[in-house]
Amino acid sequence: MTDAQGPQAGSLLSVEGLTKLFGSFAACNAIDLSVAPGEIHALLGENGAGKSTLVKMLFGVLQPSAGEIVWMGKPVTVTSPGEARRLGIGMVFQHFSLFEALTVAENIALSLDPKIPLAKIADEAATLSRAYGLPLDPNSHVADLSVGERQRIEIVRALLQNPKLIILDEPTSVLTPQEADKLFETLFKLKAEGRSVLYISHRLEEVQRICDRATVLRHGKVTGACDPRTETPASLARMMVGSDVASVEREAEPSLGEVLVDVKALSVAARTPFAVPLSNLDLQVRAGEVLAIAGVAGNGQGELFDAISGEYPVTDDQSIRLRGRPVGRMGINGRRLLGAGFVPEERHGHAAVSDMSLSDNLLLSRNQSDRKAFLTGGMSGVIRHGVIRQATQRICAAMDVRKSGEDPAAGSLSGGNLQKFIIGRELDRQPSVLVVNQPTWGVDAGAARRIRQALIDLARAGSAVIVISQDLDEIFEVATNIAVISEGRLSRPYPAGELSLEKIGLLMGGVHDSSSHAEGAHAH
Repeated sequence: MTDAQGPQAGSLLSVEGLTKLFGSFAACNAIDLSVAPGEIHALLGENGAGKSTLVKMLFGVLQPSAGEIVWMGKPVTVTSPGEARRLGIGMVFQHFSLFEALTVAENIALSLDPKIPLAKIADEAATLSRAYGLPLDPNSHVADLSVGERQRIEIVRALLQNPKLIILDEPTSVLTPQEADKLFETLFKLKAEGRSVLYISHRLEEVQRICDRATVLRHGKVTGACDPRTETPASLARMMVGSDVASVEREAEPSLGEVLVDVKALSVAARTPFAVPLSNLDLQVRAGEVLAIAGVAGNGQGELFDAISGEYPVTDDQSIRLRGRPVGRMGINGRRLLGAGFVPEERHGHAAVSDMSLSDNLLLSRNQSDRKAFLTGGMSGVIRHGVIRQATQRICAAMDVRKSGEDPAAGSLSGGNLQKFIIGRELDRQPSVLVVNQPTWGVDAGAARRIRQALIDLARAGSAVIVISQDLDEIFEVATNIAVISEGRLSRPYPAGELSLEKIGLLMGGVHDSSSHAEGAHAH
């Protein structure tokens, strides 16, 4: 690890003493950083280290409290994202800035010259998306697209602006390994053309593979820089957190109990023209088991989560059973009353109300039975705000949720810290069944380890856990058994120790196991 380097002659972008205060809290504290032409530069740090605040200043979303931004040798004031784009800075945010009611092409058009015909934008977007292996239908409405497909829109939109510098915030968090490889090819092409990339990722193997330099942030300050190609994932993680990151602990052969989730011949018609129908799905999950479901984004993961959670009940009551009870036609609150917990993939707006406090979000997520503890005199009583705040603090302490105040708005937390709170909120109920969609999307190594360990510990305590994830490293780390979803069909489950990366890749690519339906139930 070398000393952090500040602005340098010949840099495309440099910042000196860049600071952002929120009240007395310094989210970024006197940051020095330089990015050379034709360089892929990693920005590393834990959730809440200041990475997102820094790049939002570079892109004009936030204005610095102090310090200077120098672009191509000249000091600049980046007043807005539009000004950043005019300078030649593009950005792909971790949390998407898309209008769901508009089409893909219409969303892309919003960041381009309004004089460009929409048909031309649609053609160029389709051509570019095909060239880079990020397929998109320009006429699709965003509301009907998966998270992975929405990420593709953001990447294509940024590339269409022909930037000199592109800032990528967790760009591969919802991509398959094959899609990520295509993206890396794109980045190497940009680098060869003399363009630069500022790359934020918690996937340290990626950073080693594609980045020329790395700057490390901790608690809002630059703590050093390094050549990631000479480091290991463990040493990079140590730089980020200041200590070694422990590995997840699990039992080699967990003891399994009764079947708590039983899905038989589940078929669900597509709710929209762009949704994925589910076809004759079978799965069983026992007490003590973590069933991981792998797959490429947009292959029915969201539809499966909606069916099991009761967000969209199905017509056949017997097709889904929780703890022996038929629940197919039961809504999400009824399933929660049976002891089930659910964590959807989208944190903002779905799992949490961004403008509401953490304690209010906690109260909203509790069903009628759970809320009794928060009310005086039963369900018609007065809310006991002190009790709710105590529960909120208990959850934050258990999951190491880092926040700026005692009970801040959910939207003020970094993505990883909000994810820890949401999962901790469900774990606090000690559910007998937990279904989690993309549990560690966009969170740092330390937070991911805590979340994965919590899921394993819940199963060890006798619960049935379903983890839907596109992160193969995560799947192999937590799973007792693994099934793969492709085009709305589910493979039979495989013991995690018996499934190779090659096999899982074939299943993700749609090479279905001919015995998947005949052997839909577990053979433990």
